[in-house]
Amino acid sequence: MDGKLLERIREAGQEQVLRFYDELPEESRRAFEIQLAEVNWEALPELARDYVLNRPETAIPEDLAPAEFFPLEPQNENMRALYAQADLKGAELLRNGKVCCLTVAGGQGTRLGFDGPKGTYPIGPVSGKTLFEYFAGSIIRTQEKYQTRMLWFIMTSPINRQATEEYFSNNNYLGLQPEQVFFFTQGTMPAFGRNGKLLLGAKDSLSLSPDGHGGTLLALRRSGALAKMAESGCEYISYFQVDNPLVPVADPRFIGLHALENSEMSAIMLSKTNAKEKLGNFCVSNGKVQIIEYSDLPDELAERRNPDGTLAFIAGSPAIHVISRTFVEKLTAGNTLRLPWHRADKKISALDDKGRVCVPDTPNGVKLESFIFDALPLAAKVMILEGDRKEVFAPTKNATGVDSAESCRQMISERNARRLKAAGVALPLHPDGSVDAVIELDPRRVLDDADALELVNKTGLKAILPGEAVVL
Repeated sequence: MDGKLLERIREAGQEQVLRFYDELPEESRRAFEIQLAEVNWEALPELARDYVLNRPETAIPEDLAPAEFFPLEPQNENMRALYAQADLKGAELLRNGKVCCLTVAGGQGTRLGFDGPKGTYPIGPVSGKTLFEYFAGSIIRTQEKYQTRMLWFIMTSPINRQATEEYFSNNNYLGLQPEQVFFFTQGTMPAFGRNGKLLLGAKDSLSLSPDGHGGTLLALRRSGALAKMAESGCEYISYFQVDNPLVPVADPRFIGLHALENSEMSAIMLSKTNAKEKLGNFCVSNGKVQIIEYSDLPDELAERRNPDGTLAFIAGSPAIHVISRTFVEKLTAGNTLRLPWHRADKKISALDDKGRVCVPDTPNGVKLESFIFDALPLAAKVMILEGDRKEVFAPTKNATGVDSAESCRQMISERNARRLKAAGVALPLHPDGSVDAVIELDPRRVLDDADALELVNKTGLKAILPGEAVVL
């Protein structure tokens, strides 16, 4: 082993990672050394001290206040004029190829009882279209609507990169051209035992885990994705997560307001349904926008009310952003990025001192991950726009219950029902007023209400039958 690398490991107090090194064949040694060389050993003692041996607490600034946002509907004539201007600006940027899509898709479908990348999970309530198919269809329709060509950047993880690429290759890139789709892999972080020592996943490998969606920004640079964006003229990145098929892949008003407000990083906010809803809270301190997680916001602040009875801290984050490419370039200059880490106590399979794999029943270690919202305070300007929850947010995290595949399919059907009703289609109703049908509109054909009206006019659809499951 290279003497300098060995010395770095020793100075970090992590010699235990080499306890099986002498047993390894030459090829395994070389691969292990490459992995070890990528670790920032100099930072490990501080990380172990601050995040593992001690449990970090989120400091709540004394001047913390709710962040300002643009409301869903304009409140006066000046705002109406601004929104109209934003609609035009966003459409112009789309037509001119200035916008690309970025999907964070590093997760597996484990919590859904699905063996494969989460993006390949079938979510269509009737058709069984996958999450990736929903996004691809919306991108294709956006291209048609604005006579443009969009690039789609998909961040995978080491565990699902190959399977994700194979899925796209085997399915003709879901109707897109192969050169439009750029896959890249997020970074990893070694996992710690409770004693601050790194864990081994195998005799020739650290126990590694994805470094969180905050790692997206640095991975964009290291993968060459940022350079590809610049080369193709993309100035604005529409960022969303793979588990939300209702998300607008490129919303003209959101993009237009981002540009008109000279924002470096913008966000969609949702009005929280209750004080403790599990969404990060948009706040401001010392003039900087930040997100305080729901578990860290003190009850006194979470429950605070405005004179009209509404929650003061009402703005929750669904992780939908527009990010300027130049902002990412600035943050990752020098091929580094400093975002705070967040601790997660996990059950981590790891080797014991005899080289046996131990699978724990309870959390035995700590994984560190960074979150993309921690880039908000680093932006010179942040713009926040209220979104309509029913139109833009249906996360698919669990198989059943809250934020599940079950609830997501229902919300897809309900949004489609609203669009058809607005287009004049008669809908069958249950006694409680809910729609007695399952309705799916092809995302390649229907991007918005105007597309739904056009589809209804073309097909001559007048009514949906009770109990019908229909794909249009």
